Amino acid sequence: MRTAALIPARYESTRFPGKPLVTLCGIPLIRFIQDRIRSFDLFDHVIVATDSPLIYDEIVSHGGTARMTRKDHPSGSDRIAEVAGDINAEVIVNVQGDEPLIDAGSLRGLLYLFCDNSIQIASLMTALSDPAQLTDPNTVKVVTGLNGDALYFSRAPIPHRRDSEIRLEIGRCGKTPLQDNTRCENPPLPLYLRHIGVYAYRREALLQMVSLPPSPLEEIEKLEQLRLLQNGIPIRMLMTDYQGIGIDTPDDLTAVRKILGDQS
Repeated sequence: MRTAALIPARYESTRFPGKPLVTLCGIPLIRFIQDRIRSFDLFDHVIVATDSPLIYDEIVSHGGTARMTRKDHPSGSDRIAEVAGDINAEVIVNVQGDEPLIDAGSLRGLLYLFCDNSIQIASLMTALSDPAQLTDPNTVKVVTGLNGDALYFSRAPIPHRRDSEIRLEIGRCGKTPLQDNTRCENPPLPLYLRHIGVYAYRREALLQMVSLPPSPLEEIEKLEQLRLLQNGIPIRMLMTDYQGIGIDTPDDLTAVRKILGDQS
């Protein structure tokens, strides 16, 4: 099974213009991420998909692989789909260009799911550990079926506990729901789950997704993955300990630098 990690990178950003080229540990963020993914040795291709000559030149001049894309793509998924159509890979992983701490174990787990030929799309989720995130619309919550497929994603708190106060809980068997797709004799208590926006697709599924028009629920929640669910395309969810620490603002960059011990 040939695989590719595609990293969408757009220079213009409303909240953080020029973000891909800010420095992290002495090198531009986008190169830091590509170098990290390459070091995992999980993929046949690791490619930055960008609309910026500045980003393209930065990657290529340091031995990386980049592809220029159109500027008018509405999302990172559309941007990587333009590149995915021209490469020899069965499974495509969309690694966000602002997730410098993504770990090898999570990506390896996503790829392993595709040993099951029925899996078309997969993504990551983690236990929600901060009660404040439940009502934070910037934290996307997910609920899953017993088979591990996503039932719904929302910016609202889901599931809603009608009869008791909100608590963050673990399962009675000591496992989080659906961990390794195992079951315990006493099913887990509800656990609030946070979606992490790293996706893996079979190439045909990615191309199908971007060919579909935005769905009604997608437009209400502003969550692209709801387009898939409303069109009957399942998303298999994988539990991870990775907390999805992204860089959306200069303050986020400062926080990640602190984690990495970067004195920039």
